[in-house]
Amino acid sequence: MSEETGNPAEETQDDETNPLERKVVSAILYAVDVEDREQLVELMEPLHAADIADLLEQINAYDRMRLIKLYDKEFDGEILSELDESIREEVIRGLTPEVLADAVRELDSDDVVDLLEDLDQEQQDAILDVLEDSDRVAVEKSLTYPEYSAGRLMQREVVMAPEHWNVGEAIDFLRSNDDLPEQFYHIILVDPKLRPVGNVTLGKLMASRREVLLKSLVEETFNVIPVTRPESEVAYMFNQYHLISAPVVDENERLVGVITIDDAMTVLDEEHEEDILRLAGVGDESRISDSVLETTRQRLPWLAVNLMTAILASLVIAQFEDTIGQLVALAVLMPIVASMGGNAGTQSLTVAVRALATRDLTSSNVWRVITRELMVGLINGLSFALVMGVLEFLWFGSAMLAVVIAAAMVINLVVAGLAGIAVPVVLDKFKIDPALASGTFVTTVTDVVGFFAFLGLAQAVLL
Repeated sequence: MSEETGNPAEETQDDETNPLERKVVSAILYAVDVEDREQLVELMEPLHAADIADLLEQINAYDRMRLIKLYDKEFDGEILSELDESIREEVIRGLTPEVLADAVRELDSDDVVDLLEDLDQEQQDAILDVLEDSDRVAVEKSLTYPEYSAGRLMQREVVMAPEHWNVGEAIDFLRSNDDLPEQFYHIILVDPKLRPVGNVTLGKLMASRREVLLKSLVEETFNVIPVTRPESEVAYMFNQYHLISAPVVDENERLVGVITIDDAMTVLDEEHEEDILRLAGVGDESRISDSVLETTRQRLPWLAVNLMTAILASLVIAQFEDTIGQLVALAVLMPIVASMGGNAGTQSLTVAVRALATRDLTSSNVWRVITRELMVGLINGLSFALVMGVLEFLWFGSAMLAVVIAAAMVINLVVAGLAGIAVPVVLDKFKIDPALASGTFVTTVTDVVGFFAFLGLAQAVLL
């Protein structure tokens, strides 16, 4: 009996978790090559809109345009909302006006607003022209709100009911209304002035008798979001208080829209992604689909900044040129001190930036955290000082040099822990994004202090 080469169940599971495996992408591109629209539609039909968006982002621009033209009327509005903004404008230009109109009409108002934000005026007008009058007015109103505000994030389609209704009246309203949002989680209760007063979950609604008043079913946690509130604060609120949806009000506290958890979590994900990219010094708009020129433009400025800081560290080394010339072992050992400090600083920095983003690091606990990082730096410094002292003695046989590198290791790891916390906190106080600038400052501090401590102690003790 021949041995089986794989587990079919495992292969099926892999296919479900990775619908864009290589053979699927190859089959789709082959269908595009031979212009077999029927085969293309059959291959694309099982894919989620997010998977199709990923596919369009992964393939080159030439294949992307050919696929869009062949797919034609099957193009779904959800695909546009899932597309990365770096290629969204290009994809829209490839759609015929008829296909674009059908795709946009399928979207909720918040998705249309998100779509329009990054387009030029000509394309914005083209999309607004295909919307129904009421939808166009709603979208244009949303675009008047500040960028990255709750007004841009919210959807205008809401399900509301007067606060005096009972369950039966609400259910009858829902059943008779043909214009409900495709997905919603709450019925928002409003007073006669259209001010939201409470949320009723659909679960409680369906589990209650018809004569029960809606106001007796409202949730204990009820948050109302001003239309101008920054979306980062909205995302924090959803994450902090485990919200599913929340009403948005205008300056008169009247209900104008609703924000749902999927939109809030998208903002949270985008902020986390930006922090990671900024910490790496590649800009906050880097995408895998960017061209060579775009990628170079994003990375070159930060490499230039790093070059300046490296020159500063080199100037420190230059001050001890004679010392290094007399004791060559210093040149061998000093990168170890700087490297350990840099890694320790990055560890503290990453924790600090994340804590600031989630608002876990505040003025009430900052000194406790700083003290903790100093103690961690001291303990780690003493531990590695012992290790390096022993290694140096076995390597070069100099007891005093072992003491020097041990002392420098302790100093640099303590300073690294302090800098990793203090630098992002100070930048945050000055309203500078700590994820954007902290890495450069912390690296400079650890390099300069590491070299100065090691070479300075060596000059004072050994020569």
